[in-house]
Amino acid sequence: MNYTNLNLNELIQAEVDRISTKYNKDFLDCEDLIKITGLGRDNVRNLMRSKNFPTTKVGKRQVVSVLNFVTWLTLTKTESEVKNG
Repeated sequence: MNYTNLNLNELIQAEVDRISTKYNKDFLDCEDLIKITGLGRDNVRNLMRSKNFPTTKVGKRQVVSVLNFVTWLTLTKTESEVKNG
């Protein structure tokens, strides 16, 4: 797939579709994020507790929708690239 001709929304939607299909889920938990990001459990838990990360509480569990995760990741990466030039 050639991403150079896609706008940001199409790129986000393509990634959401890919992750949702791969994991067969609409929401991701800590274990899923460990697999996706390659981060350790403590780092993922800290990320999920941070104020700028879009988690949803389901009972006692913290989860993040695939759409919110991909959007957060994309926008965070874009902001970082802009700051770092």
